[in-house]
Amino acid sequence: MANNLGSDATPAPQQKRSLKKGAGLLLSLSVISTVAFLLLALWVNWPKQRLQPEPLSPTLRAMVDRIPDKSDALIYIGLKDIRESKLWQEIIPDSLKKAPLFEPKGQLNTIIKAAHINPTLDIDTLLLSFKRHGYKEQSFLGIASGSFAKKLPASMLSTMSTSTETLGNRQCYGFDSTLWLCPISPNRMVLSNNKKMLTAFLVPTGSFFKRDSLAVAMIDKAVYKSHLWFALPSPAWTSGALQSLTSSNEGVKTMGNLKKIQNLALSVKFKDGIEGQSEWVYSTNQAAYFASTFLWGAVKLSGLTGTKTTEETKDLLNRIKIQQNLNSVIINTELPLELFQTAQKKL
Repeated sequence: MANNLGSDATPAPQQKRSLKKGAGLLLSLSVISTVAFLLLALWVNWPKQRLQPEPLSPTLRAMVDRIPDKSDALIYIGLKDIRESKLWQEIIPDSLKKAPLFEPKGQLNTIIKAAHINPTLDIDTLLLSFKRHGYKEQSFLGIASGSFAKKLPASMLSTMSTSTETLGNRQCYGFDSTLWLCPISPNRMVLSNNKKMLTAFLVPTGSFFKRDSLAVAMIDKAVYKSHLWFALPSPAWTSGALQSLTSSNEGVKTMGNLKKIQNLALSVKFKDGIEGQSEWVYSTNQAAYFASTFLWGAVKLSGLTGTKTTEETKDLLNRIKIQQNLNSVIINTELPLELFQTAQKKL
């Protein structure tokens, strides 16, 4: 009887492992975490599509190629092209159109005022290269073109200068130890605060494009080449530029690992509105990813409904696109002419 009872007993059903509790839950979380980590690693190290950068014009490329030594910063302004844009002609007030682009100190300011030069109207293109020597000394070289050159004839330069010297078969004019000017064509002039740097430009040896690979790489990252672009291979210049760009926004200034940026390129196109792109280069892909995440969060947080940010500013923030691409953070924006026209009507 006992044997029959034992043989008729039904075995207890085996319990299935639940993925919603206990060990099953831990296994599910582990698998999800691993997949998420792999996808994140793949995204961080995956090259994204880039905008194709515009080439340098042949004239500008020839000027850049003569720059001596290496450069800590390269800045280009195409004022003639900017003045011909719809943004300039239809949106910029006449008072700003006539305002001087800059007011330099020292001898250069004296010369500009004596010749009645307005840099905003009389300069067509301006290329500047800066090079640091030692801790404090910084040399610059500038190549400017435009109608301003006709306002500085040789007779005037001879009268105002303290010395004249032939450098590279060119007549150059010294104004104490802070400035040298050298006409190289009827509408183009080279200026520098360093005679050695000026001489090396007038009598070039080698090619800048072969000598300074880092600066050349940053020039290539400046997408728009006709109107305004910066190429900053120097971390010191990069840090200073970012402090200036973010000085009015403490939220952005304290986020995005700004102090860890190695190099920076920025370019702006003024045409039917404004198109701009900036690329911040970090030492690693991971640093760029975390910087882009923090920066994206700061911009989105500033643009949320209910914040103190004005509606116009929120509209601008919504037009900012931030993307991590390998070891770079790329920030892009497009502001159509209609946006400025609407803002102009509200004034």
